[in-house]
Amino acid sequence: MITIPEIVEKIVKKTPFLEESLCEGIINLSALARIIKPEIEKELYKKVKEGAIVMALKRLSIKTSNKVDIGKVFKNSPDIIVRSNLIEFTVANSGTLILKHQRLLETINSQRDYFGTITEGVFETTIIASTELKQEIEKIYQHEKIIFRFNNLSSVTIKLAEENINTPGVYYYILKPLAWEGINVIEVVSTSHEITLIIDANNVDRAFTILKNLFNK
Repeated sequence: MITIPEIVEKIVKKTPFLEESLCEGIINLSALARIIKPEIEKELYKKVKEGAIVMALKRLSIKTSNKVDIGKVFKNSPDIIVRSNLIEFTVANSGTLILKHQRLLETINSQRDYFGTITEGVFETTIIASTELKQEIEKIYQHEKIIFRFNNLSSVTIKLAEENINTPGVYYYILKPLAWEGINVIEVVSTSHEITLIIDANNVDRAFTILKNLFNK
């Protein structure tokens, strides 16, 4: 039989940032208990006391406070690289894409100053490259179905330490402060030791400052 603490934990986890706020002790537990009380009673099919909910919230706050914090995730401030003047094309997957990717990669490799990355999904492929390659990309993929185009993009690349590979929540700690500040991450491109965030160029300076301050805590 499901219990009050189990329902409380489920409610908290499905609400963005509520778990984090609970951990930091900035939520009035009695007020929160009153808000979620009807949902708990609906799931249990019976009336519950507000005090029981408050107690469950207190225990959950202690539990979440023991999770890994940013200082433990990043023992040293990682390198951050910012690139500007990027564009993005998303094309529908087809049997003719491989040769076209090869042509594009040959162009990128011949020009060391150009940036380019190709990410293939199940149904579509995203190409992120320097703005200087826009005409070349349009020429190469002219007979493909282009789903989206984005201009005026920038990227923020964070170099991860080897131990971060096996650390739960690494991406969460990076993306959370950006979401808090209303910064939209258009794409996330990652390797074993790097995560690159594609952001509207108008937000890149603010994103860089937020992440720099985060890692320097």
